[in-house]
Amino acid sequence: MKKIDSYNYPDSKGHFGPYGGRYVGETLMPAIIELEEAYKKYLDDDNFKKDLSKLLNNYAGRPTPVTFASRLTEFAGGAKIYLKREDLTHTGAHKINNTIGQALLAKYMGKNRLIAETGAGQHGVATATVAALFGMECKVFMGSEDIRRQAPNVQRMRLLGSEVIPVDSGTGTLKDAMNEALRYWSAEVETTFYVIGSVAGPHPYPVMVREFQKIIGEEAKAQMIKEEGRLPDTIIACVGGGSNAMGLFYDFIQEDVEIIGVEAAGEGTDTPKHAATLNLGTTGVLHGSKSYVLQDSSGQIMEAHSVSAGLDYPGVGPEHSFLKDIGRVQYVTATDSDAIHAFKTLCRTEGIIPALESSHALAAAIREAGKRKKDDIILVCLSGRGDKDLAHVATLIEKGGF
Repeated sequence: MKKIDSYNYPDSKGHFGPYGGRYVGETLMPAIIELEEAYKKYLDDDNFKKDLSKLLNNYAGRPTPVTFASRLTEFAGGAKIYLKREDLTHTGAHKINNTIGQALLAKYMGKNRLIAETGAGQHGVATATVAALFGMECKVFMGSEDIRRQAPNVQRMRLLGSEVIPVDSGTGTLKDAMNEALRYWSAEVETTFYVIGSVAGPHPYPVMVREFQKIIGEEAKAQMIKEEGRLPDTIIACVGGGSNAMGLFYDFIQEDVEIIGVEAAGEGTDTPKHAATLNLGTTGVLHGSKSYVLQDSSGQIMEAHSVSAGLDYPGVGPEHSFLKDIGRVQYVTATDSDAIHAFKTLCRTEGIIPALESSHALAAAIREAGKRKKDDIILVCLSGRGDKDLAHVATLIEKGGF
């Protein structure tokens, strides 16, 4: 499906069709309701909007450009490939858009302590950054396996004055970090604002994060019209929880544009080591909302796997589940090997080191471009830069011969 005429989701209860909602314990419900009321109040508040716009422009570095990737296009051998350069924001990833919005909301609400969960570390770094900017205390929960994979970002968070709390439970990845952050929040709801990093969690988080990220798509539409005189034929973004993807997709949902999300297939969707939630998951509840989830027949959450710490998550934002079901977005996969080859290809063709998360989207873009006409246009969200992944990728290349 390339276009729908009307799109007005979520409903007043935070539902995207059968997905979304608010599945939390009684101790969290007052904090969630307080957050929803504040979000509704300040989203249309002139002072809040003025402060947010100023921070995005003068601190985060917006607008980010779109870059025509001429040598990558030549390599792929088909459609023109453009990159939406979220890697050029302050802290190096789209995560800063959302953390500025949520931290500013916390400030307006009179909260002085932020907590966050993080996988690849980019959301943790962005939260630690805005906490320092606003003079707030900050604790970041991070799985022990992700701490090992993302050491440079752990150093950055600590340098910025935040406490990084290792989470050893489960697989020591993003899911486990989010579990611990929710437990901590339950005990400290009076003084603490939980900055969730993706379009996941209980309502209003999925819609709130989408609102703070939709600037990616709004800018991209205007920039593509300026560059090419028309919208792209296809837009592509990687999907773990799905925040950069919803940021790019949202403003295109009612346009005649093909939309593709790319999940991590890990070692292959015919193995148990993948994170292809939308392709292989079933409906369930995880971290406060209903969505597609990787779970066994008893409803137990299954382990996810990806070479990319930011995509290593067994759930997905509820809006993505709805967009899949109605056929508006096509969700495909890219393996670890695909992502590493795309990572190396962008480095060598364009002089840009992409995040491993973004490399999944690039792998799909290269694959799609080769099938398309030369006057077709594909726009890819380059959601973050890959400095954080260099040591991890170097080790994988050495071991795996990529």
